[in-house]
Amino acid sequence: MPKKEIERCGWCKGSDLMMAYHDEEWGTPLHDDNKHFEFIILDGFQAGLSWSTIINKRENFRKAFDNFNPQKVARYNEKKIEKLLNDSGIIRNKLKIYSSVSNAKAFLKVQEEFGTFDKYIWQFTGGKTIKNKFESLSQVPAKTKESDAMSKDLLSRGFKFVGSTICYAYMQAAGMVNDHLITCHRYKKVSKS
Repeated sequence: MPKKEIERCGWCKGSDLMMAYHDEEWGTPLHDDNKHFEFIILDGFQAGLSWSTIINKRENFRKAFDNFNPQKVARYNEKKIEKLLNDSGIIRNKLKIYSSVSNAKAFLKVQEEFGTFDKYIWQFTGGKTIKNKFESLSQVPAKTKESDAMSKDLLSRGFKFVGSTICYAYMQAAGMVNDHLITCHRYKKVSKS
């Protein structure tokens, strides 16, 4: 008897890396500041590109950006930025690289003000995951009133590449919303988190 295929959200199919990301990370409530910083940086680099492009370069990004340590990234100088601009393993977009440094500085200020970035960012969903019940990918929004509010506040704090659509993708990744389809094997597991 053939083995039954596990039901997953359609966007992750066709790539082992994408499926692993979907099954192990995406949508799981996140409360680790360094992972928050990683997702903010990666989602910013994703602007105008596909997530598969980013996930395929994720390990290169980790090496290039000191494992997404915001204290280190905040201290990047022109020499380090030049090195990043010449690193073919990452997305070599000058504006996105510079914004990573300014975002690191803004991230540290938020940590200073709120104690943790986690405490700050979860306020946009009232401290809990918004549990959606979508049956198809076409029902999933690109942005919401929560992502609009998050984007506006992040921009006012000096963050860049944090438009509402990027913020919503970030909210999905960080488990602030459960956008796994109800047919997906991860939906119930994430809903219990």
